[in-house]
Amino acid sequence: MSNYFKVLRPGINSTFQDLGRFGLQHLGIVASGCMDQFLFCTSNKLVGNKVSEGALEFAYQGPLLELAGETVLVAITGKVNFNIINKNGEIKQGLSNTSFELSNGDKIDILSTINSVYGYFSISGGFKLKEIKGSVSTLVRAKIGPNSGDKLKSEDKIFFNKSKFLDKTKKIHFDFDEDNTIRAMKGLQIDYFSKKSQEDFFSKEYEITRLTDRMGMRLKGKELKNLVNKNIKSEGITKGSIQIPGDGQPIILLSDHPTIGGYPKIANVISADYDKLVQKTPGTKIKFKLVDLTVAESAFLEYVRKF
Repeated sequence: MSNYFKVLRPGINSTFQDLGRFGLQHLGIVASGCMDQFLFCTSNKLVGNKVSEGALEFAYQGPLLELAGETVLVAITGKVNFNIINKNGEIKQGLSNTSFELSNGDKIDILSTINSVYGYFSISGGFKLKEIKGSVSTLVRAKIGPNSGDKLKSEDKIFFNKSKFLDKTKKIHFDFDEDNTIRAMKGLQIDYFSKKSQEDFFSKEYEITRLTDRMGMRLKGKELKNLVNKNIKSEGITKGSIQIPGDGQPIILLSDHPTIGGYPKIANVISADYDKLVQKTPGTKIKFKLVDLTVAESAFLEYVRKF
C-alpha cells in the first residue's frame, strides 16, 4: 500500500527543506535550506527523526493535505493555526509544537502562521525525497531539489516512509523571542559609510517591507550615505549580510541569497539572531545592535544549547 498525502491546496510558499546543500557556492549554488533552523529541527525531534531529516516548510499559509495510507505520527512547529479534519468531516483545532497521529482519510489544514512567517511539517520516518548533492533542500529559482525543484502544487502526491514511533507523542514548550532588536557585526565595507550613517544604522528603526522572500529582506528607514563607492567588485556573500544599494536602504540577504554580490555591506546579522529575524512580518520595525565576535560566538553557543 502506498503511503502519501494528496495536496488539495498547496499554500503560498510550501517547499521541502533540510539544513542545506553545502560546498557548491563556488559553482553558483547557494546552500539554501530551512529558514528557521530551530523550528525545523524541533519538528523532527517531535516525531523521532534525526534533526536533519527533510521537512515541509510553509510561509504564511500552509497546505491542505489528505492522508492516503497507514496511520502516521506528524508534527507542526511554529506559531501556526491549523485544523485536523477526520474522514467523517469532524474538525478539531490542532496544537503546534506537539506530535500527533493522522489516519487514512484524515486531512490537515494549515490555515496560517500567527504573527510570524514560517512553520514546519514533519513526519516520523521522513518523506520519500530524492537527494541532490547530499540535500533535499529546494532552491526554486534554480529548479534544484525535490518536486522538480518547485513549490507544492495542487494534486501533487507527497510520498512518505512508514512511521516508526506511533503512540509516542511528544510536546515541546519553548518561548518565542518577540524582541525586535537584531544583533549584527560590522560588515567588510562599513567604513564606506559616513560616521553619521553608521550611527544611524545602529540606532534608528528600520521597517521590514513587503519586498521580502527567501532570497532577501528589503528594509525602509534612514537613508545611509556612502562616501566611497556605491558598487564594489563582486565578492562572496554569506547569509545575513546587509547590503546597501544606491538608494541607501538596507537589504538583508537570506537563505536563498545570490552567491556573490557587488553592493557594499555595512553589517552582518549574527547566526544566533537569524531565526528571530526571518520570522518578522512585513511592517515590523526592527533595530540593529552592534556586537563583536566574542558576543556573537557566545550567543551562538547559547543558541545551540536550545536544541
